[in-house]
Amino acid sequence: MTSDLSYELVGERFVLRPKGVWAIDQAAKLDRSLQKAASDEDSRARRLEIDLSDLDAIDTAGAFLLVRLEKAWRESGREVTFVGAEDGRETLIERVRLALKDGETLPHPKKSNFFADVGETVLSITADARRIVSMLGSVILEILHVALHPRSARFYAIINQMEMIGLRAVPIVVLMSFIIGAILAQQSAFQLRYFGAEVFSVDLLGILALREISLLLTAIMVAGRSGSAITAELGSMQMREEIDALRVMGMDPINVLILPRILALLIVLPLLSFIAALATLAGGMMMLWLYSSITPDAFIARLHDAIDMSSFLSGLYKSPFMALIIGLIACAEGMAVGGSAESLGRRTTASVVKAIFMVIVVDGLFAVFYAAIGF
Repeated sequence: MTSDLSYELVGERFVLRPKGVWAIDQAAKLDRSLQKAASDEDSRARRLEIDLSDLDAIDTAGAFLLVRLEKAWRESGREVTFVGAEDGRETLIERVRLALKDGETLPHPKKSNFFADVGETVLSITADARRIVSMLGSVILEILHVALHPRSARFYAIINQMEMIGLRAVPIVVLMSFIIGAILAQQSAFQLRYFGAEVFSVDLLGILALREISLLLTAIMVAGRSGSAITAELGSMQMREEIDALRVMGMDPINVLILPRILALLIVLPLLSFIAALATLAGGMMMLWLYSSITPDAFIARLHDAIDMSSFLSGLYKSPFMALIIGLIACAEGMAVGGSAESLGRRTTASVVKAIFMVIVVDGLFAVFYAAIGF
């Protein structure tokens, strides 16, 4: 079926008569016809009259074209009326008119503003710091409460978290540390070979493994593996209102959910870092034996001369602080999850990124502190 359009000036009325079928497959043609009618419009016209009596059928596309024309006339301060429309067509035109009106009220995307973005970032960092400090205070109070009332401690939950966070992480930590130790040994021996000082690669490997690399890589691994799991677990419980249910039952979420995870981290991270250091040294010893013909006996003898107890303790002292940072950030982000899956994913990602960043910051602060006191 065809569609057409006729128009004429009657006094001060510009009469528009749509004809035939005004449907989406004719929309381009009808749009050109309306544009031609607008260009032929007489300046004496003060009112637009749209006569729908000759219209056979119309869909939302045709109604949109007519409503758009109506809007243009009204914005120019002139009157618009529809005549000869059946009830169903009047309803369709009214719904299209309301839809366009609602669309106009949609907020437009805000333009990026540098100072506004900086301000939002500062406010976000401040909120994160406040949330983490609040979490730390709650954990300290709960530890004091458990110390005064030992029967309130949840030893089974702590042991379960130690298994999840520590024991099940041993294989990947050992494998990663062994490979890293082998790579460090090979690269240091390759560079020192030019100076005839390959044996000093044992010193380099021992100091790096005990003071920096083993603990740092283990903390990063735990932040990515266990930190994300803690955030996801708490976030899922928050989404399903299980944490609110605990409060209704008279249980403190800090005691039930958060304290066991943080205590488990404080216990297992030093142990994992020690295991990682042994694996790093084992990987380096094997590589130097194969690559530089430094036997295990010579490796151990040289290592004994290169390191002392301070090398071991310097890494051990840092581990509780890193464990506390990982636990606080993971728990705080998990408790801040909203009611959507998007919020859970965003908070889990933020937990891992923030924890890894803070672990590196803490390691750097300890390095500066140790250098200042000559440790």
